[in-house]
Amino acid sequence: MIYLDSIVFPSADQEWAFRMGITRTCYQTMYPFNVLSKIGLERIDFTPITILYGGNGSGKTTALNIIAQKLGIKRDSPFNQSNFFRDYVNLCKVQLEESIPQNSRIITSDDVFDYMLNLRTINEGIDQKKEELYEDYYHARHSVFKVQSLDDYDELKKRNSARRRTQSGFVRDQLMDNVREQSNGESASFYFKQRIQEDALYLLDEPENSLSAPKQIELAHYLEETARFMGCQLIISTHSPFLLSMKNAKIYDLDQSPVYVKKWTELQNTRTYYDFFKQYQDDFENP
Repeated sequence: MIYLDSIVFPSADQEWAFRMGITRTCYQTMYPFNVLSKIGLERIDFTPITILYGGNGSGKTTALNIIAQKLGIKRDSPFNQSNFFRDYVNLCKVQLEESIPQNSRIITSDDVFDYMLNLRTINEGIDQKKEELYEDYYHARHSVFKVQSLDDYDELKKRNSARRRTQSGFVRDQLMDNVREQSNGESASFYFKQRIQEDALYLLDEPENSLSAPKQIELAHYLEETARFMGCQLIISTHSPFLLSMKNAKIYDLDQSPVYVKKWTELQNTRTYYDFFKQYQDDFENP
């Protein structure tokens, strides 16, 4: 599915004309001006899966944030802006194939980290409550208690429950199990499957963070399925070879100026992995 057909960023000449026309003088940066134009990225034509590839500082996250702001889609985490960010976004032009669905959103690595941090906070609270319940269990089983009035009924129920059950059973009945039954990678993988729904546009900023190689491969397969069967369009910034290998993905190489579309096997990061493992091929084949 294609919702966003293309985006055109301002050229170096358009950026220069804007800078010549401004009256503001007290500023330290004009970001994101001169980021994408410096590498010759003036237009992106999108497919169901479009990837912005590049190393740190290449501009791929900047491009993703500009697209998100231009489309006005949902986001959770704040991002790097300047006084001129809105001016730059206003100079961009988008062409839509279909209306952008309301449940579309940008998902960043900060969102995933916040999710895992929230899980940790919840689990710490659960662990603290468990300690309190362990003390309640011991007290309920071994202390002497006499019913004085109906106000003591709840306490009586607790004591009877403690005497009928083991300590773990007593605690389990009164407290939810720890949410943390997964590793960070498993939690991150679950987060994407929970967040990505049918029929929407998703911008994913380096989703491979926190994921092991097998989990990255699992995520790549899942994302392929969302584009193929769930009516999703994906725009992804990444340098993970596992995500770059997704079938039918259109890849823009932001490490090269001007920017060109390339096959994943032609990209520098992928070639580095290939050359490294080829160097040790004999160790793998003849251990």
